[in-house]
Amino acid sequence: MRARRELVTPQQAGLPEVGVRRVPGLRREEVAMLAGISADYYLRLERGRDRNPSIQVLESIARVLRLDDDHLAHLKSLVSEAPRAGGHRASAEIPPSGALKLLDSLAQPAFIEGRYFDILASNSLARALSPGLAVGGNQLRDLFLEPAEQALHPDWQDVTECLIANLRQSVGHDVDDPRLLELIGELSGASDRFRALWARHEVRGQRGGPLRINHPLVGELTLNRERLQIDGAAGLKLVVYHPDAGSSDADKLALLASAASRPLAVTG
Repeated sequence: MRARRELVTPQQAGLPEVGVRRVPGLRREEVAMLAGISADYYLRLERGRDRNPSIQVLESIARVLRLDDDHLAHLKSLVSEAPRAGGHRASAEIPPSGALKLLDSLAQPAFIEGRYFDILASNSLARALSPGLAVGGNQLRDLFLEPAEQALHPDWQDVTECLIANLRQSVGHDVDDPRLLELIGELSGASDRFRALWARHEVRGQRGGPLRINHPLVGELTLNRERLQIDGAAGLKLVVYHPDAGSSDADKLALLASAASRPLAVTG
């Protein structure tokens, strides 16, 4: 709540800006006044000392903080139950055999990702599109720490912002997962961009959409990205990249597929 409060200007909230403001965005008292609650109650909520606000209070605060539906749903999930106590152990993320068979049958670049964007399985065309899509890779780590992966994405700023917002939505209040803590710790220590985005508390559900890629072999192409939930495997998604039929992007992808299928020359 503090992070989102700091992003709303007095003008956006319909307040006159008078004098010097020592904090960015709105003051706590201003949020409380606009939401119709006491300043003391808002302070308790923001500091996590009251975890049982009514839906009406949450919706009033969301209106003041200009939260969209994704952010409001995330806010409600944070107070729906307290985070689990210590000792939480993440279950292994194993793609079902049927999903793996489907993956192998696809002619488009495709891979299976875990809750924290680990690559659990991928087909050869996905790996030809990006070496980072090999099994064992992690899309977050590659996008923030690997210059070669960053160069593939002309819209790198937008891609990283979207991915972190997706991660926030996926995590919810389950912040004690060892895999998540490991990943956040590594990226926070190595990437200024990650730290800044994580601190914003942006939340966005995962949706399909176009993705531009600047490939060193075939040049720039735009592919449609679809993320499909895998039945019986909570948190796992099948991601497929596909071009518009008959487009130059389809021709470039076919060229890449042809190059990837050629056997390596043997020398010596």
